Amino acid sequence: MDINKFINENISNFHDSRLNSLNKLKLESVLKRKNIYLYRAKNIQTCEELIRSITDAYLSSQEETIFGEFLEKLAVFVAGENRGGFKSGIEGIDLEIIDDNARYIISIKSGPNWGNSSQIKKMADYFAKAKKIFKTQNALANIIAVNGCCYGKSNNAYKSAGDYYKLCGQDFWGFISGEKDFYLEIVEPLGYKAKKRNEDFNKEYSKVINKFSREFLNTYSLPDGSIDWIKILKLNSEGNCNINL
Repeated sequence: MDINKFINENISNFHDSRLNSLNKLKLESVLKRKNIYLYRAKNIQTCEELIRSITDAYLSSQEETIFGEFLEKLAVFVAGENRGGFKSGIEGIDLEIIDDNARYIISIKSGPNWGNSSQIKKMADYFAKAKKIFKTQNALANIIAVNGCCYGKSNNAYKSAGDYYKLCGQDFWGFISGEKDFYLEIVEPLGYKAKKRNEDFNKEYSKVINKFSREFLNTYSLPDGSIDWIKILKLNSEGNCNINL
């Protein structure tokens, strides 16, 4: 398995998507999506500090999603190369692995703290539905559900409430690769052209911050130069639903 080749060919999608997300940003959209009360409580005084804070928070969330998609593809590739795994066609299931003893149905997440109780229950429901489908088809009776997390740790591998296993970090990569320390092999190739790609990103990031700063001063600052929190809050939270309750 050429893990280096796969990562080198696919990590560029992460960098491209990250840059595209940055270039599509609009100041008004970012202001509408963030918790303005939080930034006011932090006593932010300058427009650049506010802009950097909200932009960085937005981009961080986007990057988690984009990189999570990359890690899922990597996990499917690794499982396919090592254990005959394949992308599942069942709703809510990302990966399947079949061996002599069991069919593993796997939901892949980036890290261990990926969702709230409702989201976790939904995953458990997907597992239950998938098991029912396979048993109806007279497939392998021993169907094992796994929540695979690409990084982190899980102190309790078996989740009895949802009847599935939670494997994180070393345990997950070891499970799908058959190699205990496989998780260590991923780090180095992730740096492929990273310096150049991040330099390109930082140039565009600086342009966005400068553009947003100019727009912000013209639209969301008071005559004395201070931040017009009331105007921002109205943009962010003012209602437009004319209903009587």
